[in-house]
Amino acid sequence: MSLKNKTVAYFYDEEIGNFSYGTTNPMRPHRVRLTHSLVDSYGLGTKMLVKRPQPSSADELERFHADEYVNFLSSVTPDNQDEYLAQMRRFNLGCLGEADCPVFDGLFEYCQIYTGGSVNSAALMNDKQADICLNWSGGLHHAKKAEASGFCFVNDIVLAILELLKVHQRVLYVDIDIHHGDGVEEAFYATDRVMTVSFHKYGDFFPGTGSVEDVGVGDGKHYSVNVPLQEGMDDESYRFMFEPIMQKVMEVFQPEAIVVCGGADSLSGDRLGCFNLSLEGHADCMEFLAKFGVPLLILGGGGYTLRNVARCWCFETSRMLGLDLPDQLPDSALKEFDLYDDTHRLRITVSNMKNGNSRKKLEEIKTSVLKALSNIAAAPGAQFAPVPPRHQIKDDPEEEMDIRGGGQAADDRRIVKDEDYGSDNDADFMDDKDSVLPQQQAQHAQQAQQQSGYQESSRPGTPGRGSVASTYATPGGSRAATPGLTADPVDLKMEPQQERAATPPVHMGSVKAEPKQERGRTPPPSNSAAASQGASQTAAGVTAGGVPGQQRGALPQAAGAPAGPGPSPRVSPYFSRRSPSPLPLRQSVKREGSEAGPSHAGGPPPPSGPRFAYVPARAQPASCGHMDVDKPAQQMSFQSHDQNKSKQEPHGRSSAGTPPPPPSYPPPMI
Repeated sequence: MSLKNKTVAYFYDEEIGNFSYGTTNPMRPHRVRLTHSLVDSYGLGTKMLVKRPQPSSADELERFHADEYVNFLSSVTPDNQDEYLAQMRRFNLGCLGEADCPVFDGLFEYCQIYTGGSVNSAALMNDKQADICLNWSGGLHHAKKAEASGFCFVNDIVLAILELLKVHQRVLYVDIDIHHGDGVEEAFYATDRVMTVSFHKYGDFFPGTGSVEDVGVGDGKHYSVNVPLQEGMDDESYRFMFEPIMQKVMEVFQPEAIVVCGGADSLSGDRLGCFNLSLEGHADCMEFLAKFGVPLLILGGGGYTLRNVARCWCFETSRMLGLDLPDQLPDSALKEFDLYDDTHRLRITVSNMKNGNSRKKLEEIKTSVLKALSNIAAAPGAQFAPVPPRHQIKDDPEEEMDIRGGGQAADDRRIVKDEDYGSDNDADFMDDKDSVLPQQQAQHAQQAQQQSGYQESSRPGTPGRGSVASTYATPGGSRAATPGLTADPVDLKMEPQQERAATPPVHMGSVKAEPKQERGRTPPPSNSAAASQGASQTAAGVTAGGVPGQQRGALPQAAGAPAGPGPSPRVSPYFSRRSPSPLPLRQSVKREGSEAGPSHAGGPPPPSGPRFAYVPARAQPASCGHMDVDKPAQQMSFQSHDQNKSKQEPHGRSSAGTPPPPPSYPPPMI
């Protein structure tokens, strides 16, 4: 299959460029952002599947790493690192400017993002949705099970290979970073299901491992292949070693998937490297592996001269697409990040450094490696075993890569904060309520509104249970989101309301919330004419069905029960004690003696405050046999559920008379 006919997936998260190892550390995550800038400037994004990785969870990281190490990474920050000095020494971390693996802001999030890109790539390959996957932010191959090393905290390569092994019997790992891939080799040193092949600088060079004699142990003997090289390795010498060895590996091991660490520190002119490869020599290794037609996962790795790293990975992205990019860099790339002022060209020139690898020495190493590969039984298989659950990629709607935090997916994930309730638009508020209030309360409120047409309330302390329709909720007083109801300003005239002996006065001039108690807000009413008409009907004691003597929305009274004032407004089910924030009142109705308007003449007493305000907790007087304003909400709206229970009521009160039948709510009045 030609490279042009292959499906290529490209994983990138722009947040990766916001992390910093410190000003003196050569590792710069910003290089991935530079790479994406070039990829986008050349228009390569339109020719492949561009995806934002889902960050890996702590549980996913613990599939390889020790749980105490993951817990440490998720807890330590520059502000509290003094409390973790012992753990920092144990896990090989240090302070900013003092260590290869420093503790910096957002450390754990950084690990989650680049690891998520590699694991998501492996999952995509398992589902056969892509032939080649690219994640340039990954490839941190030095991290151990419980130790950071060489700028690497979490070994995303091992986690990606573990994901591939859920579907593929054999996985090949190839490392062309200038440093030995010791973390990956150590993880699979004793298994024959993963073969690791590393081409690296060996000797007085980090990490100091990767001798040609290191071939694995137990079942993994001869499945760890190391090709030690010296400085000055050029394109011709690298090709002389790479192609014959990898051809033999593919013949004897026959992998079902390949993972490549494509560190760009093996390029000429790298800040920490000492090889002399060009972009073409580096990319030839990728293209050689891709021609075998095996699913291929390409990751980043080292690379410390930023402009050359971006050039290399952009160039290799185009080669995986079967394209040959022009050497002149696009103007858009130069305007965004003009770090290419050396030549303003894509391809780099190699230096005239001396090649420390003689042809004789290279021939000896190649012969030794090929001889060891001949001892491998062809295509080792995996025994039958339970398959672990595969990683599932969520089907989130794709967003524009350059608009972080925008789009439909961001709106769905949006968490409404306290200040968001300051809007004067009630319709906007109703649109946001379901995202912050418990689903049970939202459904309860919606059902009550559809039945009664009035805003219903629930007693404080019993959210989600019973509720009663407010006697004084005018037909125009419902929220704008209730179908068929409008809200216009109504000038409610107040009469003094007789206080109960056990009820402390409530100052409604400016309703003060009790400690840990929240206040609702009254939406501004509308349609004053309709509201006034509803208020006059309420004052006359006429129900929605036209029957005098029973107020609209009130529960039917028991036979022989004395008449009394209707129930006072309860706490709205939209605002419970668990509501995220107290809301400012936009309409205050005061009692007599305050600065409120003139009193209302005739009819039952008006509401003692806004419908959505919390009423301070007060003592519970004895039941009087009629509709008691202090009876718990669940007693008044769900009496039928308590008929077979004990007659003893909450708070030690005894019931008087026969419980009233369930409420019958009239249809809403338009």
